Amino acid sequence: MKNKKIRVITGTAMLTAVGVILQYIEISIPIIPSFIKLDFSDLPELIGAFAYGPVAGVIICLLRNLIHMAATSSAGVGELSNFILGAVFSLVAGLIYKHKKTKKSAVIAGISGAAAMAVVSLATNYFLIYPLYYSVLGFPEEAVLGMYQAILPSVDNIFQALLIFNVPFTFVKGLICAVICILIYKPLSPLLKGKKS
Repeated sequence: MKNKKIRVITGTAMLTAVGVILQYIEISIPIIPSFIKLDFSDLPELIGAFAYGPVAGVIICLLRNLIHMAATSSAGVGELSNFILGAVFSLVAGLIYKHKKTKKSAVIAGISGAAAMAVVSLATNYFLIYPLYYSVLGFPEEAVLGMYQAILPSVDNIFQALLIFNVPFTFVKGLICAVICILIYKPLSPLLKGKKS
């Protein structure tokens, strides 16, 4: 039992470290505003949720965002958003996978987690994160909307912009992490769980 706890703590710390590194590797996507970047930092928490349970996934997400705050340029607003969405992703996926640990269940878990993260992103961005950007960072709503309109002039408001750009982006980001996780989880599992392959 003690060895298992040590293994979980060690694995969680290792996955957190990988998540921190991945959070610094950001890719700009030309079809969305430049302040929205693609990274794969949700991957380690999904692996952690599969290996150690959904709570471990949420803890990994929390720790990597707390560490990332030391070098933040968003006054913690970006990390708050990243934590909320990453926690939803790993929690939903982890809960589904926990009940039936098969490849099919992992696929369903990954898709469900990505979908939940995308849906939650609409509400949290509109009611919490973007208003914090306006007030805390002094980034006017009109300027944010203008960045969306530069790509798609027919966008009339922030809610519409989030629905058209952010929701699909978040869903696809989650799917990419899920696909990578499914591909690498089986060979990683013995290492994470301390079992012989």
